[in-house]
Amino acid sequence: MSKAGELRDELAARAANLGFSAFGVTSPAAIPQLDTKLRAWLASGEHGDMIWMEREPERRASPHTLWGEVRSIIMLGLDAPATTSPLDALAKRDAGLIATYARRRDYHDVIKGRLKTLAQALVARAGAEVKVFVDTAPVMEKPLAAAAGLGWQGKHTVLLSRERGTWLLLGAIFTTAELPVDVSGVDHCGSCRRCLDICPTRAFPAPYRLDARRCIAYLTIEHKGTIPGEFREAIGNRIFGCDDCLAVCPWNKYAQASQDMRMAERAELSQPPLRELARLDDAAFRKLFAGTPVKRTGRDRFIRNVLIAIGNSGEPALASEAESLLGDPSPLVRAMAIWAMWRLTSKQRFAALAKHLRTQETDAEVLTELDALASQMSHQSPLRA
Repeated sequence: MSKAGELRDELAARAANLGFSAFGVTSPAAIPQLDTKLRAWLASGEHGDMIWMEREPERRASPHTLWGEVRSIIMLGLDAPATTSPLDALAKRDAGLIATYARRRDYHDVIKGRLKTLAQALVARAGAEVKVFVDTAPVMEKPLAAAAGLGWQGKHTVLLSRERGTWLLLGAIFTTAELPVDVSGVDHCGSCRRCLDICPTRAFPAPYRLDARRCIAYLTIEHKGTIPGEFREAIGNRIFGCDDCLAVCPWNKYAQASQDMRMAERAELSQPPLRELARLDDAAFRKLFAGTPVKRTGRDRFIRNVLIAIGNSGEPALASEAESLLGDPSPLVRAMAIWAMWRLTSKQRFAALAKHLRTQETDAEVLTELDALASQMSHQSPLRA
């Protein structure tokens, strides 16, 4: 075996000891078609208001443009499978559903620390230069992971593998070391389209193509404004992210429960009561979600999501929680509180409430919501007559 091969095997063994469940190496030139695909997707507008993706697309699509000295890219995966079925939790309408990956310690922090440890071993062993990435630079982790043999991008665009299913969290090490590359992953989706058909907002215009503007994960996490009315009912009780297209994948039958205690799910984030979540102020929000990905979204956007779930709950008893937020400092929260009230109170009660709010409200976002609901009331009743 060559010295480069020995170094690769040594790094793979160290990665396993650090808790990584997948390891592969690819070339920075492995995906020449990536630039064309990325630019076409951005031109379609399907990235929504993730404006950061428009910045320097040439660096995002080309590892060599990002760092001219890179010779090899090590891709690593960390298993974080669901411990219970996310689909079953959709039936508990008075509780919020948080995406599986977000019910744990923020994987960015966990993976980055381990990447640095592995990268330091590479520097000590080979004297190579290194850079580590976990969503911290314009790196296309999923196609690179597929090129490194960790799996393939499924029809839902997420990386999946025959051995681990759809729950891998990814990180990358760029290095000047010349390492043997692995064989690219082979697509095993076949004729299956479960991930496409289960999507409640029809976010997949075609297999292997995602319209983020319709994706619940995007709407509840990345989207900063009022969530369009056409998607609110479909969101159900999902208050941060969505696992539907991941959970339904048949390859998950091979996924194994994680033994990594740093990535253990927090019990209090599994189906938390909407009533309690609606009462979170900024300090309480930060305390509850400290160290998790949810914290980065911020209290106001999170409560926006909670109010949509309350509006979808069908529980009139939760209307009082929405009503208490009609005076919230955030216009985003007030607008969604109005929508939740419209869904849970009688037509007469809401009409009186809306009339009163118009005398108090000056924010354009909230007034727009009132106008939209007034228009709907002319030909549609809320859940209760």
